[in-house]
Amino acid sequence: MPFDVASALAQRCGDAVALHERYLNRQLARVLRTIGFDGRYVRGEGSYLYDQDGQRYLDFLAGFGVYALGRSHPGVKAALHQALDLDLPNMVQLDCALLPGLLAEQLVSRSHSGIERVFFCNSGAEAVEAAIKFARQATGRSRVLYAEHAFHGLTNGALSLNGGQEFRRGFGPLLPGFDAVPFGDVDALRREVRSGDVAAFVVEPIQGKSLDSADTGYWSAVQEVCHQHGTLLVMDEVQTGLGRTGRFFAHEHWDLRPDIITVSKALSGGYVPVGAMLTSDRIFSTVYRSMADAVKHSSTFGRNQLAMVAGLATLTAFDEEDVIARAERSGRALRAALASLAERYDVIGAIRGEGLMIGIEFTEPAAGPLRRVFRTAERLRHGLFAQMIVVPLYGRHRILTQVAADNVNIVKLLPPLIVGQAEISYFTEALDDVLADAYRGGGLVTEFGRTMARGALGRRSGHRARATGHDRAPAAHGTIRNGHGAPVGEQEPVPTGQDAAARPLGSG
Repeated sequence: MPFDVASALAQRCGDAVALHERYLNRQLARVLRTIGFDGRYVRGEGSYLYDQDGQRYLDFLAGFGVYALGRSHPGVKAALHQALDLDLPNMVQLDCALLPGLLAEQLVSRSHSGIERVFFCNSGAEAVEAAIKFARQATGRSRVLYAEHAFHGLTNGALSLNGGQEFRRGFGPLLPGFDAVPFGDVDALRREVRSGDVAAFVVEPIQGKSLDSADTGYWSAVQEVCHQHGTLLVMDEVQTGLGRTGRFFAHEHWDLRPDIITVSKALSGGYVPVGAMLTSDRIFSTVYRSMADAVKHSSTFGRNQLAMVAGLATLTAFDEEDVIARAERSGRALRAALASLAERYDVIGAIRGEGLMIGIEFTEPAAGPLRRVFRTAERLRHGLFAQMIVVPLYGRHRILTQVAADNVNIVKLLPPLIVGQAEISYFTEALDDVLADAYRGGGLVTEFGRTMARGALGRRSGHRARATGHDRAPAAHGTIRNGHGAPVGEQEPVPTGQDAAARPLGSG
């Protein structure tokens, strides 16, 4: 009898967190319980998630930007059903299948004229890894520069470009010759590249962890400096690409012509992982010089037919539904609504980003009870105040958002590009409600504390259930021990509420 998805979901619907705690990332499960984000979603459609009770949640995270078209897009879903029914000869490997060629053609046609070839892989991190290898091969140089506070993925090469120490800690030594320069400082970049040994400068058009961006003057100077010294300009468009900022690629805002572009996330349509590195024929051909080099760089699942179908169906929907123009309009409307809130609430320090990639930065208010709350939160942990906003947005208003990064007071918004005025109004009214309550006194602190307490009780109940054998997760085979030789589980310290709550969830 084949695996019955619906039956498995129905029979084990209450086991998800316990299974994660036993077999997957238990710390993620603990954090979700602590902050009250352990909802049981059973369905996703458009801009919304639905739980087992039929409650609707507005998704302003979109899988870290994956669901540009919203969840369960009918066009992408239909194309994948058709592909499965066709029994396509997938991953023959020693063949030139049609669909990868069609998707590469589409991506090249949407890029600047210097982009001529595509390498397909499975993720943004893999696309960045490919960019590193191709840049080194094309230039004959080994050094690679990246911007401080950057995020480019978590595989070893991509991690070597990562500006967040919380991701790097414990994994060193990382790749040698990878050096950071301050984002927005073209003089610092110039000092590094004039040595003549820098293969590439890898940079996000808008930094995903801080939502920092730079002006046209900076980007024009960066492009000129790189070209002058033979350093390749690599634009990481994994999150900013495919309409997120109101253009197909974010670098189009500054009329840039990067040598290499990396994409992923939204290209999947939310169904099949896919990534791609786009570059010129000249750079591409330095890797694939001859028939002997035909598989010098490859990826087993990179050109798989279902991923190609998802990508082609996604781009078709972008064209037919005018998604990029809609994203630009909705982004402008959302930023205007947030700017109006900032005029009323001085705890909002800045609205960052472009299109529908937005960061709301919180800063210490000038006076009043909220100033004391803000200072207390900062003493406990820098960035905790932003989490104190995220928690009631979810718990009170059923809106999913995230803190942008560790130790920053920035709430990051990545809604689907299909959101309209109804979703914008609902979000801004919810944020207005949370901030108004915060300014009135201790309501925000009380709600946050109550959520933490419920989460702690939930964790303890889970521990007791496992200790007495009443949890429904299958028994573990053998005892897993931590670095101190103690069995993992009851002996582990429970994280304090502020520590668990302040850390951003996920790496997107």
